[in-house]
Amino acid sequence: MALFYRNPLSLSVPDDAFESWLRDTGYLEILDERSVTSTESPIPPSSSSSRCSTDCRSNNSVAVGVVLGLVTGIIPSVRTVLSILTLNPFAKLTSDDFNKETPPWTIGFIGPSYSFPAGPSQARMRVHENVKRYARNYLFLSLLIFVCSLYQMPKSLLGLLGCLALWESMWFCFRRWNIEQTLPVLRIILLYVVQFLTASLLFYCNLQKVVMAALIISYAVMIAHASFRKLSPSIVGVSFQQNKYKT
Repeated sequence: MALFYRNPLSLSVPDDAFESWLRDTGYLEILDERSVTSTESPIPPSSSSSRCSTDCRSNNSVAVGVVLGLVTGIIPSVRTVLSILTLNPFAKLTSDDFNKETPPWTIGFIGPSYSFPAGPSQARMRVHENVKRYARNYLFLSLLIFVCSLYQMPKSLLGLLGCLALWESMWFCFRRWNIEQTLPVLRIILLYVVQFLTASLLFYCNLQKVVMAALIISYAVMIAHASFRKLSPSIVGVSFQQNKYKT
């Protein structure tokens, strides 16, 4: 993504610095649109004319040409999907991203602008930027999916509530009889017993299945949304800049 070409009369800007500047100012969609145009490569006229001449010779060559056209059209899409599946979406995520203001769920998060990534580089850029931009939305969505999974499996929900009640009862007993100071050995034994009972109860209620299902669904939704969502200007950043200019 060399946006600036080096020449003696201009100052060359590194791609990483220019990308960070576009991210801070809210114009990262320029790189998104440029990656689309850069990945589109025109077909040489000589190959198309030779293919047309060979297709006109026999029906077998027509079938071969159609199959080759389908394969050449599917291979880039498969390569892009594989790059998305093997991508680490949390590579550029920091703790400061969770302290930002949550984008609106209607226009900011869902939005109307979606498209299939034109290549692995565009998919990687979209996933990293969208995960940083919508970190709080993805977190709330994961919690909602976990709650819905618990609703679908009432046995796991009752087991989780039972574990919470067990721990609350233990701390109540500690405070009531002052076991932490009078009987520290008994306190340690009770902690181990409650931990064993909690693990056994959670395993019996199949809470691990609920957690795994919620994680898989949340990860799939996050990857799909982050890769297909265009890098439109951030609603929060635009509103913040408008308010700053007004003041």
